[in-house]
Amino acid sequence: MLTFVPSNFIPRGMTKYFTLLFICGLNYLAFSQKTNQKGSYYVTWGYNRSAYADSDIRFVGPGYDFTLLNAKALDFPTPLSEIKTYLDPGLLSIPQFNFHAGYFLKDNLSISLGWDHMKYVVKDLQTVRVSGFIDPQTSSPGITVDPAYVGTFNQTPLVLDPQKFVHLEHTDGYNYASIELEYYKSLYRSLHSRFAIDWMNGVGIGALVPRSDVHVFGVGQNNFWNLAGGGASLKTGLKLNLSKHLFFEATVKTGATRLWDIHTTGRSVDRAEQSIYFAEIYGALGFTI
Repeated sequence: MLTFVPSNFIPRGMTKYFTLLFICGLNYLAFSQKTNQKGSYYVTWGYNRSAYADSDIRFVGPGYDFTLLNAKALDFPTPLSEIKTYLDPGLLSIPQFNFHAGYFLKDNLSISLGWDHMKYVVKDLQTVRVSGFIDPQTSSPGITVDPAYVGTFNQTPLVLDPQKFVHLEHTDGYNYASIELEYYKSLYRSLHSRFAIDWMNGVGIGALVPRSDVHVFGVGQNNFWNLAGGGASLKTGLKLNLSKHLFFEATVKTGATRLWDIHTTGRSVDRAEQSIYFAEIYGALGFTI
């Protein structure tokens, strides 16, 4: 029941204070109203840019066991000029994308499954320090190695020639499949909760399922997807609730991953391993069901 106070009841000179209290009350209602999200489902789709710390990459096979120390790598985003790639439903999986589907356990807590499709490319022709050994004949059947890359190395600087030495990229891609918990804290809600801003923080664990294009001593292929390792991640971001069902997320995520079974030349005797520390920023549109 609403009770109206006659204007002549307010003591003279106190009107401005009652007005201030009234405005503060409205603001309190706007910020304190909650949207009932418990039990609802949601899906998101967006695109990312990623960055990577320098990585030690070990290559192992018959006749060789060597490690590239602090190799530099970049992501490989699809240029915005190729806008058709982002809009054509048949090409949506080509850019660096993020797909998540989740369920709200509570109004402010959800669990989700995600697929972060990043791309990781070791820079060709960079000079890296190499430790280990390489014989004149390696792998099975044998590969003849360029003499410049034969010997025993102890942090020896060598050029990553993609034709003669090493080329490695996870461009189809460096795929992080994860399960994540997300906690939401309300920062602002309009009076009827039609627009709201939430601060989201999350933690996740996952598996790495890369498709790696690797050449070692001039021999290799674009390998098929394989379960290559695992990792963990943290994220934070803002969720803009644009309506009851539609929202937009802007998120920063960082993670540590270990890949212990990277396919290289396509021969079962050859493999590689590395640790990758990544950071990504992505924007995604979401729909609540």
